[in-house]
Amino acid sequence: MKRFSIIPNLLPKNDLRYKKWRESLKKRPSPWCTGFTKETHSSIAKMVRTFKRKKIDNFKKWRDEMKKIGKIKSNYPEFKKSGDLAELIGMVLGDGHIEKFPRTEGLTIACNSNNSGFIKRYSKLIKKLFDKKPYVARMNQEKNCTRVRIYQKNISKRLAISAGNRSKIKIKIPKWILLNEEFLKRYLRGLYEAEGSFCVHKPTYTYKFLFANRNESLLQNVFRALKILGFHPHKSKYKI
Repeated sequence: MKRFSIIPNLLPKNDLRYKKWRESLKKRPSPWCTGFTKETHSSIAKMVRTFKRKKIDNFKKWRDEMKKIGKIKSNYPEFKKSGDLAELIGMVLGDGHIEKFPRTEGLTIACNSNNSGFIKRYSKLIKKLFDKKPYVARMNQEKNCTRVRIYQKNISKRLAISAGNRSKIKIKIPKWILLNEEFLKRYLRGLYEAEGSFCVHKPTYTYKFLFANRNESLLQNVFRALKILGFHPHKSKYKI
């Protein structure tokens, strides 16, 4: 008679066998690698250096198989030009950060944890454009910051946004956005969602819409875009 082994982690959580298995995990010793990385563990670090020197890729076969069945993306085409892309570009220029790593790139958008609508909107937008669900986590209880983060190859190139610090980089509005009024509105929305504020001065019935940034070229872009849309913006040192 053939016996079938039971995989505990696949059992229902209310199953007694599952509960017994969970309890048994507490008695197990910690893994040998706890607290180490491949750079800090002496034996693993030596193995990594040897593999690099001999140019051995022990995951190549597995990676090629995963690419064939579609579990690992092997092609990263340009994004389709759309209002969604225009808005995300504006958001990344205002509140986003692109970081380069040896094998991939990371895009992070910092959000106010109280603004659930903002977090939901840009998480959904990133998932739609990158075809990958972003990681959303509250990073600091005191500072009330939530980060929406995704890792993928060629993020900087496909968004046409430089990685790293952009405070002194000259930024231009992409021509395809500049020539389409709807795309331009979405581009401004992304920028204003990131760095904008709105207030009303009741005694004079004045509605004030501000955009603040220390990058001179980005301020000029917002000023120019508002003029195209028929507004009459005023410019100060760091504000439109």
